[in-house]
Amino acid sequence: MSGRVGDLSPKQAEALEQFRARIQDILPQLPAQHDHFLLRWLRARNFNVQKSEAMLRKHVEFRKHMKVDTIITEWHAPEVIEKYLSGGMCGYDREGSPIWYDVIGPVDPKGLFLSASKQDFIKSKIRDCEMLRKECNLQSERLGRNVESITMIYDVEGLVCLCFLIIPTVLKCNLIFIFIFYAAPKLFPVAYNLIKHFLSENTRQKIYILGANWQEVLLKYIDAEELPAYYGGKLTDPDGDPRCRTRINHVGPVPPSYYVRDHVKVDYEQCMIVSRGSSQQLDYEILFPGCVLRWQFASEGADIGFGVFLKAKKGEWKKAAQMEEVVPSQRYNTHLVPEDGSLTCERPGVYVLRFDNTYSIFQAKRISFTVEVLLPDRLQSPQSNGKPSGNVPEEENSSQTQ
Repeated sequence: MSGRVGDLSPKQAEALEQFRARIQDILPQLPAQHDHFLLRWLRARNFNVQKSEAMLRKHVEFRKHMKVDTIITEWHAPEVIEKYLSGGMCGYDREGSPIWYDVIGPVDPKGLFLSASKQDFIKSKIRDCEMLRKECNLQSERLGRNVESITMIYDVEGLVCLCFLIIPTVLKCNLIFIFIFYAAPKLFPVAYNLIKHFLSENTRQKIYILGANWQEVLLKYIDAEELPAYYGGKLTDPDGDPRCRTRINHVGPVPPSYYVRDHVKVDYEQCMIVSRGSSQQLDYEILFPGCVLRWQFASEGADIGFGVFLKAKKGEWKKAAQMEEVVPSQRYNTHLVPEDGSLTCERPGVYVLRFDNTYSIFQAKRISFTVEVLLPDRLQSPQSNGKPSGNVPEEENSSQTQ
């Protein structure tokens, strides 16, 4: 059985019933509540109800934290991302699914990293995913059947080695998509072979790396009338442009005038050194639910890891694994572009901002930062005045290198 609506085994049907019963409290927060949507989560975890529930609850938390429900209407990407980050939706495949193109070969990653924060890139991709999800819903209404998958075409012609760093993240983030790589350079199959073992079998089956037969394969999945002429189809812009630039953003080098470091100077309130192979924690006690914790930071020399955690008591030291992770820890290129973010604290407690340098065994990092705690009425809380209640090093050993 495929595990889709109308093709469920008795065990799969029972798992769906149990799954729906266990998530009644978060159903109103989901972007969809029908069986098609819920079965996606069950299939992703081989119909293990407990694992599927945990995955979906994390998804709900992520959507709330990133304000996904309003990201299309209320968040506006920086101009440099709108102009110099490639991509766009254009046409539908033979199954009626929307097609998204990313022409990443000519993308200027260095220029983009120097011009916008990682958070902006993440939000831009979340916005794109939400637009595609809504388009799937519209297609479902038009066709009278469920449409929930997306065909993504990555044109990697001219791809430079630095962009290989982007591909693993893209592959792991878009597990419901079908990926097709067009005009892949000779080194690309080698790079893909290095990362494919980290992908699930289900994901690997959706990936096609195309070579000389790329037109033949594309036309197998996409009707010529829905495929841009530049990729072997018949679709053009009204002015005859075969690349369909009104729908697919084709980019070039980012002008240095966009570089943040060249024209933005931030006066940070505090600074500290995070030693090699260690981390630093900053505690902020939140007394009232609904307070907003806001931060901005930059590093010198290299990137730094950052995450936000929650613990019960002020003054007690805990390792990251012993605390509740509120904002997932990840590495930020803040030596290139400052990072800023905020968190609405729904529960009282001690929120821990953790700067992680445990992966670097050679280089200490100087961190400049400003942190504010705002009350629900957006006035700064007198409980902290943006000052941490303490910072301590942790995890002095690491097996990874910078």
